[in-house]
Amino acid sequence: MLPHADELAEVLLDLAVPHEDINQLVRMGRRVTDDPELLRVLEASVEELVRGMGEIGTAVDLPQLDWASGPLQRCFPVYVFVAALPYTRAYHRARGVPDEISRRTLADLGRNMAVHRRRHHRAGVQAPWWLTHHFRGELYQLGRLQFERARHGQRTSRVLAAAGLDVAPGTPCLNIHIPDYLGPLSPAACERSLALAAEFFGLHHPEEKYRAALCHSWLLDAQLKEYLPADSNIVRFQDRFRVAREDREPADQEPVQFVFGDPELPVESLPRRTAVERAVGDHLRAGRHWYIGHGWFPL
Repeated sequence: MLPHADELAEVLLDLAVPHEDINQLVRMGRRVTDDPELLRVLEASVEELVRGMGEIGTAVDLPQLDWASGPLQRCFPVYVFVAALPYTRAYHRARGVPDEISRRTLADLGRNMAVHRRRHHRAGVQAPWWLTHHFRGELYQLGRLQFERARHGQRTSRVLAAAGLDVAPGTPCLNIHIPDYLGPLSPAACERSLALAAEFFGLHHPEEKYRAALCHSWLLDAQLKEYLPADSNIVRFQDRFRVAREDREPADQEPVQFVFGDPELPVESLPRRTAVERAVGDHLRAGRHWYIGHGWFPL
């Protein structure tokens, strides 16, 4: 199920796993392959992950590793994704997905580990559930943005249908995600990503007709316009979208997590080095809240 030690290191590099984690992961990989209990969990996890490969919205419930907390428990999902890699690549090849797009998409594993290290200062996988989308052929990185094959829900489909789009609950849509560690969210980079997405999905998922793109993010909270100039990248990104709905539940930890790396940081000590840092921290220090914005635009 897992590559041999020397090959494993190369696979981890291809997945953009941080260099400082590779030696430890190779050593622990031997423990996984030599322990029948761990190997059974690994096999069950891969079976669950690749079941219904390519289907949209299938619930994936990876088995929990009943193991003492420590580096092996934190990093076990790495071995699951590595063992599933041949299935993912076979699906990509069957769809004609170029190797370069496949590589950049699956390299989100390394980005996820970098986020974990930034927050916890040790090796681990921050959000294994998120990476299941990549390894199941549901999500692709195309330039600056990521595009997830999804389906319209009840609320958004009503809003879009009222705007004249031919959509209904369950019809395909593209969810846009903004990965970290990938430079500015410039208008030019976004335009390039959208052009790449139009070409990519027309070629590799022609059976799915996408009428709209959606985004659900704190970056779409309109309150950011109170703090950032109209020509800032974030405001110009917001301006692409129409409002799909508004949240009433505060999501204060979201911007703190993505801007500062740790959602548990005390508000009073948040740095003020950049315009976005000042916006997030000053807003919270004033006793106000941030919300997840929900936006859409037609394709």
